[in-house]
Amino acid sequence: MNEEKENWDLVIKPKQSMFSIDLKALWRYRDLLLLFVKRDFVSVYKQTILGPIWFFVQPILTTLTFLIIFGNIAKISTDGIPKVLFYLSGIVLWNYFAECLMKTSETFTANANIFGKVYFPRLIVPLSVVTSNLIRLGIQLLLFVGFWLYFYLTGAAVEVNAGILLLPVLLLLMAGHGFAFGIIISSLTTKYRDLKFLVQFGVQLLMYASPVVYPLSSVPEKYKWIILMNPMTSIIETFRYSVLKSGSSFEPVYLVYNAAALVVVLSIGLFIFNKVEKSFMDTV
Repeated sequence: MNEEKENWDLVIKPKQSMFSIDLKALWRYRDLLLLFVKRDFVSVYKQTILGPIWFFVQPILTTLTFLIIFGNIAKISTDGIPKVLFYLSGIVLWNYFAECLMKTSETFTANANIFGKVYFPRLIVPLSVVTSNLIRLGIQLLLFVGFWLYFYLTGAAVEVNAGILLLPVLLLLMAGHGFAFGIIISSLTTKYRDLKFLVQFGVQLLMYASPVVYPLSSVPEKYKWIILMNPMTSIIETFRYSVLKSGSSFEPVYLVYNAAALVVVLSIGLFIFNKVEKSFMDTV
């Protein structure tokens, strides 16, 4: 008697490598990714009075705070760039990176109930965080464009140059670093819960190690290398150079370093994530 060959719609196999990404599985579950994106985007300000207006209110209030404290009281130079544009450009980019990192770092702990009930590629969750925050970034960039047009039309020394073509690269680097560091932290917090509180505090401090409230040119030479080690430094400086030009610098070598660092961090992140994914339900 000949045995009929069994045909399965889905075959779940163990990963062949700790560094592997099953791109076919991610594409197959793209509808789930979109559902998570919608959930993350809608649930943030659901049942709030202002709703999506908070996407504009938060960067505006932060900019005003920086303008008063760092611009008028501390009188930190912005190298000729209008203070509002200087602070807002740094805040919008930093918020995207910080949100990606913080939300991605909660992948295992915040979704343990879902992970324990149904199978789907676990990387779908951190990818949805990066994507949903990209929508928020786009909205806040429109706010920046509105202020930029105002200052441009009133005669301020701002201009867009060819560097703006690097914007997709900058977005990819920001998303990549937020994703990579986030999955590393998420994997570690399944066992070391205290790391969650350390990360929240560390992200706040890391902002001041980025040229968000001060230009890179104001940093003493002997300390500049420390600031340049921060991957957000070259991203923020390149963006400002592209849309504001004066007072900012564009050094391609730092973007190359940034991309190389991303490859290393992402490799480490995938290795740890794939390793923890197999047994995290025993510790969460």
